[in-house]
Amino acid sequence: MKRRHNVFIGIGSNIGNAKKNCQRGINALKRKKEIDFVQCSLFYQTKPIGGPGQPLFVNCVAEIKTTLLPSSLLAYLKKLETKMGRVKTVQWGPRIIDFDILFFGDLIIDTINLKVPHSLCHERRFVLEPMGEIAPNLIHPVLNKSIRELKNHIASAQKEVKIYKE
Repeated sequence: MKRRHNVFIGIGSNIGNAKKNCQRGINALKRKKEIDFVQCSLFYQTKPIGGPGQPLFVNCVAEIKTTLLPSSLLAYLKKLETKMGRVKTVQWGPRIIDFDILFFGDLIIDTINLKVPHSLCHERRFVLEPMGEIAPNLIHPVLNKSIRELKNHIASAQKEVKIYKE
């Protein structure tokens, strides 16, 4: 029997109907047979960090369980981004959809194509707010701090995150 891994995926969009794009991404995850969808955070509206001037983002974090290996999950997510219309232009530029593997169980992966935990997740409130909502006690395997601790540390410095409301 294949091992099931607990994985957290960051999902974001800032082109077109960003909330609808994120929901389409969530629905695609739910349809993948090797993925069991566990839960998703609320949607958060956030200012872009880095890159050119661009619209606000809508972000969320999904928790899944999967038998896929990290490289296979990454390949699936990149293929899904392309299928949904993502075209890479400039680093940190606008995008119709973006999937990031934030945590993959307690694995630590550092390859050219994949870094897990995501190398910037502990610095990004738009990741820590939704993660704190669905997994506040998760321990960052490199920093050995809970998501709650990381979120509380950064919350005072980055106030631009708010719960998305239509």
